[in-house]
Amino acid sequence: MANLKEVKNRISSVQSTQQITKAMKMVAASKLRRAQERIEKIRPYADKLTSILENVSSGNKEMTESIAYAQQRQVDRVLLVVVTSDRGLCGAFNNNALKMFTQTVEENYKRQHEAGFLWVLPVGRKALEFVKRRGYQVISDYSELFHDLTFDTAAPAAELAMDGFVSGKYDKVEIIYNSFRNVAMQILKRETFLPIKPAEVAEQAQELETDYIYEPSKEFIVEELIPKSLKIQFYKAILDSNASEHGARMTAMEQATDNAGELIKQLQLTYNRTRQAAITNEILEIVAGAEALRASK
Repeated sequence: MANLKEVKNRISSVQSTQQITKAMKMVAASKLRRAQERIEKIRPYADKLTSILENVSSGNKEMTESIAYAQQRQVDRVLLVVVTSDRGLCGAFNNNALKMFTQTVEENYKRQHEAGFLWVLPVGRKALEFVKRRGYQVISDYSELFHDLTFDTAAPAAELAMDGFVSGKYDKVEIIYNSFRNVAMQILKRETFLPIKPAEVAEQAQELETDYIYEPSKEFIVEELIPKSLKIQFYKAILDSNASEHGARMTAMEQATDNAGELIKQLQLTYNRTRQAAITNEILEIVAGAEALRASK
């Protein structure tokens, strides 16, 4: 059984850890509120912009085929965008995204990877460290993007992928990220960023199709909307991941704080038992000493 000093030191150490995890939970909760507000504000705008774009481009096959971002090609050259956090201590948040990335490469793009035609755009320091350790081709470093996350700082990353697709460097661009559902739930997603999927119009959607008035022209509006819509979708994925990160960290730190509390209770019980055992031994030694003195007289 451990002595009293060792148990007391362990209790003090766990209490210090509990204070740290509690503080980290409060910081994550504060950041989560701001991140949640940002993603909830941009979702309706991004969804509506995408809806308008699909409505405008639907039913016009010639115009759709002329859109550079909608060109369907044989997938020989692939760019994967994987979004993680800059820091750890957020449970399985990063591991889940990186596991999906590895699984995607093995199951879908193993041929391209072996041929040297697979590139990675990591967003977040954990993603950058992961892909570099495993020798993937990194096209750029956006590991510090979350230090100043705005549309203006995220747009260049989207433009890099978009320009690469239009120039023919990539035949397909996919993005892997965690979508924010609530504090306790993040949904891992893998979406095709480019090429743009052909508009699939349901029967009800066809009945409710909006008849727009275009000025100066339909083609000009589409050409302006597509790049903006793609950048907004990319930015929305980054905001989703950012909110998910804070939610995952808040949950992880809350669990760590609770676990520390349980451990402190167990150690306190061990301390009391050890102390009681020490007192009992002292009493027995005193009694034994008294009996020895009595016997010697």
